[in-house]
Amino acid sequence: MMLQYQDFQIRAWQPGDRQAAFDLIAAVLAEYGLQSEPDRTDWDVWNVEDAYQKTGGQFWVVEQSGELVGTAAFYPIERGEHAVEIRKMYLSPVVRGKGLGRFLLQELERTIAEQGYGQIWIETASVLKAAVQLYETSGYMPGTGVETERCDRIYVKHLTTAHPESLRL
Repeated sequence: MMLQYQDFQIRAWQPGDRQAAFDLIAAVLAEYGLQSEPDRTDWDVWNVEDAYQKTGGQFWVVEQSGELVGTAAFYPIERGEHAVEIRKMYLSPVVRGKGLGRFLLQELERTIAEQGYGQIWIETASVLKAAVQLYETSGYMPGTGVETERCDRIYVKHLTTAHPESLRL
C-alpha cells in the first residue's frame, strides 16, 4: 500500500516505525495538554501487529522527505454493525493546514468501504478542534458511548458499501 499526496508518501506501517510513530502521537497529545498512555489507550502503537495487522485493520504512516510526520489507522470493532474505528490520526504541526488530514480521512473511508464495512466510529477530544471540525464536515454524526478516558466525543458514519466510489469527493 502506497499513496502520494503533494510531497507526502503514505505507506503501511513497518516495525521500524514503532518508536517514531509513538513519539509523534505523544508529542501531538502533549501539544493539546493530553497524556499519552502507552500501557492503555496507546498500547496499539506498540503492538501494531496484534491490534491492526492480525485483526484485519491497517496502520499507515505519512512521510515527508523521509521523516515520519503523520499516522492514521483503523481496526474492526464490536460496537455498531460490521464496524471499524478510525484511530491514531495524528499530524505533526508543520504539515497541518495542507489538506492532508482530509485526504487521509477520505482514503481511510475508501479503504474501509472497499473491505465491506458498514460503519466507521471515531473517538476524539473537544480540545482537538481541527479534528472535530474535519469529522463534522465529513458526514460524521455525534454518537454516545465514549470508551476512551481522554476523549469526550464520539462520531459515527454509515457507509454505502455497495458503492465505495461514492466516497470520493
